[in-house]
Amino acid sequence: MDLCLAVYNAAREGKVRLLEKLLGSQSRELLEVLMAGPTSGEAAGGTPLLIASRYGHWQVVEYLVDRCHARVDASGSVDFDGETIEGAPPLWAASAAGHMSVVRSLMKRGACVNQTTRTNSTPLRAACFDGHLEIVRYLVGEKGADLEVANRHGHTCLMISCYKGHSEIARYLLERGANVNRRSVKGNTALHDCAESGSLDIMQLLLQSKARMEKDSYGMTPLLAASVTAAAELTVPCTRQAAVEALELLGATFVDKKHDLLGALKYWRRAMALRYKDGQYLSKGEPPKVVLAYDYTREVSTMEELNSLMTEPDEMRMQALLIRERILGPSHPDTSYYIRYRGAVYADAGNFARCIRLWKYALEMQQKNLEPLSPMTASSFLSFAELFSYVLQDCTKAILATQLGFSDLMLVLCKGVREIERALLQQKDPVADCAQFTKAMTILLHLIFLMQKVEGTTEQEHQKRQAIYCWLKCNPRGRNGFTPLHMAVDKDTTTVGRYPLGKFPSLHVTSLLLECGADPDCRDYDNNTPLHVAASNNSPAIMTALIEAGAHVDTTNAFGQTAHELLDKKVVMKSTMQPFNYVTLQCLAARAVGKHKIPYKRILPNELVAFIELH
Repeated sequence: MDLCLAVYNAAREGKVRLLEKLLGSQSRELLEVLMAGPTSGEAAGGTPLLIASRYGHWQVVEYLVDRCHARVDASGSVDFDGETIEGAPPLWAASAAGHMSVVRSLMKRGACVNQTTRTNSTPLRAACFDGHLEIVRYLVGEKGADLEVANRHGHTCLMISCYKGHSEIARYLLERGANVNRRSVKGNTALHDCAESGSLDIMQLLLQSKARMEKDSYGMTPLLAASVTAAAELTVPCTRQAAVEALELLGATFVDKKHDLLGALKYWRRAMALRYKDGQYLSKGEPPKVVLAYDYTREVSTMEELNSLMTEPDEMRMQALLIRERILGPSHPDTSYYIRYRGAVYADAGNFARCIRLWKYALEMQQKNLEPLSPMTASSFLSFAELFSYVLQDCTKAILATQLGFSDLMLVLCKGVREIERALLQQKDPVADCAQFTKAMTILLHLIFLMQKVEGTTEQEHQKRQAIYCWLKCNPRGRNGFTPLHMAVDKDTTTVGRYPLGKFPSLHVTSLLLECGADPDCRDYDNNTPLHVAASNNSPAIMTALIEAGAHVDTTNAFGQTAHELLDKKVVMKSTMQPFNYVTLQCLAARAVGKHKIPYKRILPNELVAFIELH
């Protein structure tokens, strides 16, 4: 391993003579191992050839290939701008870093010009990303690189050059026949990428190449895309309706992204004037129902109403949310994002009631329009939990807590349970979607933990238990097949998000789950019961609660261990819990059947078979 790391460092620093000393006398078999790169430590994942290519040491590259027989197509992991690129071949690394001499050397030695990374990025795309025109010309013009190989998101070399603003590369790709109207997975084209980045000169090139103004999967035109990012104000041929909506959306972006209220008013006035152009009013369509989240605000419809907003900054912020929802629609990520953003601003100012109203509205919007367990919805649930924890964690915040009621937590808990139900109804696979299920379940457990700090009526407490019962009935599974009860007795459940919330293992949450019908003998994928997990976390008090709820102390997991055997010896000595006090004659008989391999299947009733297998 020391030799391997020494080779890695020499390749990184371009020390050919040192490499000759390190590798010159090694056998062919050992050289093959060394050329595969270190398998652990700081250098893990990258081959010496890959690292030398990344840092532009062409002499090292040629020595490793010609003398040490390093494979030019051997890919590995390499870091660029703080991001680890998996499955990167040496040619990709050299192209991304702009080392023309290394690129030529690798191509001369048989490198594949279209070899991709794990995310399907080619060396050509890497060169386009960072604007290495000479390498782009060489790979395409001399080596015939495929212009249309797209990465996993469907983004082509032309798209990335447009987004990064590399006009000369975009021009060259267009001259070589790049498909100007190619669409990504989300339906955007190179025109959308130009609009988002504000590359107006490239946009003119695309339009001259017969690029079409098409909508992406969110219904966004390049004109609207430019308005969302405020990267540039586009002047392109379009209908009056499209021009008005672009100006209105641009004003909303100035409010929420640039924090420039005067700039927003400027664009909204232009939009209003265009709506009333030549005395022909351009309707906004059916006015939406007013909602509490926006304080029942309606969109302004005249220039006089618009001018009156100058003295009402908060009204302008509500107008921005209304405009974005009308134009982008509830399915667009920006719509709910900026509602949540505005709520967070109110929370920072101590107006928690206003924040909660906006966040509830955004969460309802997400659950109606997004896939179950989407990252954005999960983020909303976590934000709620963090807000509730912040308000409830300290008695000095008692005044703030008056803005937070049991019904607020209850509503979010019910929506969280509904999110799990939605996922299972749509045949989401808990195993395939383990990370999403685990996160959703963890957040629900933290909400239950926090609810003990808010006093509710008898009816409300009944509703809480009813929601928990419905959740348990779904039988959701997190990592390694953990049920909610497994997670409630596990210390790893404590960690979620960036801020501390509840603390686990939690006796309160465990008792509540048991009260609502959680099976104390449920198993994970390693046949561990919650009792095993509680023992691994050295929680005798929780173990006692589980045993009193009917958990069998002598059940074994897949490794033949009982829960008591997993307890730390120091904890066992201090604990007053004696497992033999809870072992019944039935348990002993069941273990004896297993121990002596007495046949029982197809002889005993199914209930007794299950009981024996439990032990």
